Amino acid sequence: MHRVSRTSSGRAGPRRAGAAALVLVVALAAAGCRDDPAEPMPIRIATGSPTAVYYAFGQSLATILNRELPGVRASVVITAASAENVRLVGSGAAELGFTQADVLPSSPTQSSSVDAVARVYDDQLHLVTTDGGPVRTVGDLRGRRVSVGAPGSGTEITATRLLDVARLGGDAVRRERLGLDDSVQALRTGHIDAFFFSGGLPVRGIEELAGRSATRVVDLGEWTEPLRARYGQVYVSRDIPRSVYGMNPVTTVADPNYLIVRASLPEPLVREVTRLLMERRAELGAAHPAAGRMSPRSAIATAPLPLHPGAAAWYRAAKP
Repeated sequence: MHRVSRTSSGRAGPRRAGAAALVLVVALAAAGCRDDPAEPMPIRIATGSPTAVYYAFGQSLATILNRELPGVRASVVITAASAENVRLVGSGAAELGFTQADVLPSSPTQSSSVDAVARVYDDQLHLVTTDGGPVRTVGDLRGRRVSVGAPGSGTEITATRLLDVARLGGDAVRRERLGLDDSVQALRTGHIDAFFFSGGLPVRGIEELAGRSATRVVDLGEWTEPLRARYGQVYVSRDIPRSVYGMNPVTTVADPNYLIVRASLPEPLVREVTRLLMERRAELGAAHPAAGRMSPRSAIATAPLPLHPGAAAWYRAAKP
């Protein structure tokens, strides 16, 4: 059972309250809520670990939706992240969610139950270990205890692919399947030698670990091209500068992140969600810097997922 955290509701902003109320009446009617107009429409946002970016982003987005969209009750759902989020949104157990692009099928079917709202930022794959320890390259992981991410996470997919192209598949690495918080604890206590985690900069759990103990993030830049050659062009190289964690700068593998939506949600509602996502970027960025890096121009690059018609309508009107 997922843990759910709800934000408190507030009043809509005066400039948009009337328009938003009209939109939500239409949306709720289309969703089949005519029998009880006082019942708020749930918007469950599938996120990830409480110390990672999806959760901070989702909490801030839920606060904005509750404040500015009458008739909506937004909440966040703590999950294993990307792969689980896609499953929850696709099955109707969540309305919105975050996912890495490499979790998605390369060619979604026309009957896909999931659409995109926006490309929001890029995840960066971290390989974290103790400073002064034996792990300095990916090759040093052979025979060691390594967390590759929680079951159902995007981290597990990306890390597994990287180990495969590095010829460390099968039993070459003693794999643990831990989420971020458990990985941090296991590294601190010596139960693992290193862990992978994919997230937007900075990842709070890694930031806190680096503040308490000598920590290293391993350079992964040489593995971007092998990953692209085997799995497609979704992967790119990005730098993690010294200013992020106070460590030596490294280059790593990055992967776009999308905000996804259940395809059956009413177009007017998704259009309003898209508007608030773009117009409240400063507020979202205050919750986490990665959330503030969106722009309407880059947000529409959501291949292989199509934009939801409501999102597409907002971008057409905004002319990014």
